[in-house]
Amino acid sequence: MDTLQTTPVEPHAASDTAHKLNRLRAGILGANDGIVSVAAVLVGVAGATPQMGPLVLAGVASITGGAISMALGEYVSVSSSSDAQKSLIEIEQRELAEDPEGELRELASLYANKGLSDDTAMQVARELTARDALAAHLDVELHLSEDEVVSPMHAAVASFIAFIVGSMLPFLVAVLVPSPAKIPVTFLSVLTALALTGYTGAKLGDAQPVRAMVRTVVGGALALGATFLIGWLLGTQGVV
Repeated sequence: MDTLQTTPVEPHAASDTAHKLNRLRAGILGANDGIVSVAAVLVGVAGATPQMGPLVLAGVASITGGAISMALGEYVSVSSSSDAQKSLIEIEQRELAEDPEGELRELASLYANKGLSDDTAMQVARELTARDALAAHLDVELHLSEDEVVSPMHAAVASFIAFIVGSMLPFLVAVLVPSPAKIPVTFLSVLTALALTGYTGAKLGDAQPVRAMVRTVVGGALALGATFLIGWLLGTQGVV
């Protein structure tokens, strides 16, 4: 009888793949924010005044402020998550050092709760403990790995770069396209870019792409429409 040959998958390889996908999804979200927020500012200013100076100033200010805000927000958020993960790991390390036998029984009981017999659960717990006790407990108890502790600085830098990359599209279109076509071309290019980011993000997350595209495009259109209307009203009333 032929035996089924399987290729073992290294845990850290699967973890690396998940990390890369998560970073890519985060990058797409950051770029999406850059597209929408900067485009909304530029369309609002363009609706209020045809002058290039205020448009460039508003664009540079919104890109700079938005990118820094994104980076700071991501850093604070990820720092809180990272601190919590590190705290859980330290607690587990301390418990293993203080009561290894009790932790072994706890690990065996967790596997028994998953449906293994008591003898099999204890055997599995002993083998995993001999290999890497901390990794075994983090996996079963907390669904966590030491390799999965996120870096606040990496997240902040990624968000900063993603925001700037996304914001370049509406900024360049608004600055380079002549005035009569500036607003409609900005609308068209931004909504097309949002459709692409929505599609890509959905595919990476195994979600329904059409639904994600509709959400991003409709949301972007509402933001652009609202800021243009406000800018136009301010311009016609002589406020700007």
